[in-house]
Amino acid sequence: MREPRPSRPMARDPERIFKIHDDRCFGCAACVALCPVDALRLDNLLAIVDEPICTHCSLCIPACPVHALSLIPVATQ
Repeated sequence: MREPRPSRPMARDPERIFKIHDDRCFGCAACVALCPVDALRLDNLLAIVDEPICTHCSLCIPACPVHALSLIPVATQ
């Protein structure tokens, strides 16, 4: 297991959660490579988020080739 990368503090949005649309994700790992806090990992070709670690920085969202990542309002879980 690799050590988390140092990062500058980022404010989480308490009104949102990070969502991976598993019907679209095919495990390319582009998001995993970009996460500054190592909140994303692959499991059986599906990206998985450790939501309490995720800073909601959104760096990974535009990198996803199939638009499988988003920040959604907590109420729509």
